[in-house]
Order: sequence, then structure tokens, then C-alpha cells
Amino acid sequence: MKRSRWVTSVKWIFSFILFLGGIVFVNSCLQFRMSTSEVNRYFTHAKKKGTLHSYAVNSYRTINYLKVGDDHLPLVIFVHGSPGSLSAFIDFMADTILLQHAQLISVDRPGFGHSNFGWAEPSLKNQAACLKPILEENKNHRPIFLVGHSLGGPVIARMAMDYPELIDGLILVAGSIDPDLEPHETWFRAPLATPFLRWLLPGAFRASNEELYKLKPELQEMLPLWSRITVPVIVIQGKKDVLVPAANADFAKKMLVNSASVEFVFKEDMNHFVPWSNPELIHDAILRMIQQHSSK
Repeated sequence: MKRSRWVTSVKWIFSFILFLGGIVFVNSCLQFRMSTSEVNRYFTHAKKKGTLHSYAVNSYRTINYLKVGDDHLPLVIFVHGSPGSLSAFIDFMADTILLQHAQLISVDRPGFGHSNFGWAEPSLKNQAACLKPILEENKNHRPIFLVGHSLGGPVIARMAMDYPELIDGLILVAGSIDPDLEPHETWFRAPLATPFLRWLLPGAFRASNEELYKLKPELQEMLPLWSRITVPVIVIQGKKDVLVPAANADFAKKMLVNSASVEFVFKEDMNHFVPWSNPELIHDAILRMIQQHSSK
């Protein structure tokens, strides 16, 4: 009997160790980010090298970003979705044609990449505030254009609402901006956001769950602020996007009433993953926006 209890205890301990090991393994595989050495290797043969930078926001938050190109050119800042990191736009950062026309920055949003990985910032207003120092540091009397994919879309929209003097154009790529189109997923997101269960999720998914759980009320809070956006906007959306419904583009058309111009790039056969499936649309939109601004 004693031996049986001992064997059972050993099995439970062994199973628990395997469980913890599985969590660690999954977490290491699903980080959606590149290490510093991987980023450096990526630019080994590039004509213009990427440099990593970071800065502190208050006493507990650090923002990490990648910069490439000449600081006398217009600046384009890429803001990734959820989950993700600055590596979502890594191929754009080595685009030799873009680098002839702009300096490029790709950021790790709060909770992702190397910006306090796993520790999300659900407030879009606070996310915009976390990224504001990049705008202030790099403005230097030149235009700044923001590119936001998926949840990066409402982040850059909030930045344009709160800091209009620092921003000269927006490119919304499959942006989750309409609160009425947000799925009703709180039945499983709420438990996973509790302290007891959140630690079971890999870091990137933990941060993603926390901000997506709060996204609908955050978008509702932005509803009266859309009239603040006066800069030109390009909206890129695919009809086959099953994660962010195509009707988000209709919402943009309705809300961007004071924008200097609004252009829609709509593809019938395009899914949500535009930076990888149709990067040329983002590439061309950036060049168009720079050209339109320079010709004013």
C-alpha cells in the first residue's frame, strides 16, 4: 500500500514537471519575435544597417524599436498587430526602394517583442502615450507617417487623435477599428485574463488576450474622437479577412470626416495577413503618401 502511494506521488510529480516543461517549451516557440542577434544577422548584407533602440516610459515600461535609414528623409513608423512584434515588418525595413525615400522604424508595442514581453497595456490611449517619445525624438521638422496592421490600426488612429501635431499621415492595414464588429469572445477571454489562468498562456498570447479582451470598450471610447483626425489616410482591406471584417473599411469611411483625404485599397481575394501576403500594397501606399505630401 505504501509503495502504491509512493508510485502515485511520483507519477503526479513527474506529470507536473512535464506540464511545466510543456508550458516553457510552447512559450519559447510562440514568441512572435526575433532576438537581438537574429535582427543583427538579418542586416548582415544590407546596405543600410538596422539599429535597435529602447527608452523608458515612467519607471516600469520599456519600449524597444528598430531604426533604419537616413534621418533627413521623411519617417515611416510601423506598428504591428496582436500578437506580433517589430519583426512583422522586418522585410520592409530592408526595402531599398523605401529607404531611398524614407527612414523606417518598426516598434515592439507594449507587451510584445522586447517591450516588457507578456505584460500588456490594454488602454489604447496609454499605448499611444508609450509610443509618443518616438515621435518627439525623431520629428526634426519632417513628416511622420504611421502604418498600423490589425490592432496596430486603432493604436495609430489613437496617436493621430491625441498628437495631431506630430503626425502627417496614416495607413490603416486591416485595422480593427469598429467596436460593433468586435467578436463576442469574452466568455473565454475573461477567464484567461485572471491571475490564476493567465500564466498558463505563452507570453505573446497572454499579452494579446489581455488587450483583445479590452478592445471593444477601448474602441467605443474613441468614437467621439475620430473627428480629430485631419491628416490623409489610406485604408487597405481584404474582403476575405476572417479576423477583421471588411466592413471596418466602411466604418473608416463614415468616421474620417475631417481627414484631408481618404483613399481605399480594397482587394476581393485578400486575407488578414497583408504584410506577408500583399506587401506591395503597403509599399506602394507609403510611396504615394510621401509623394502626395512632398507635392503640397
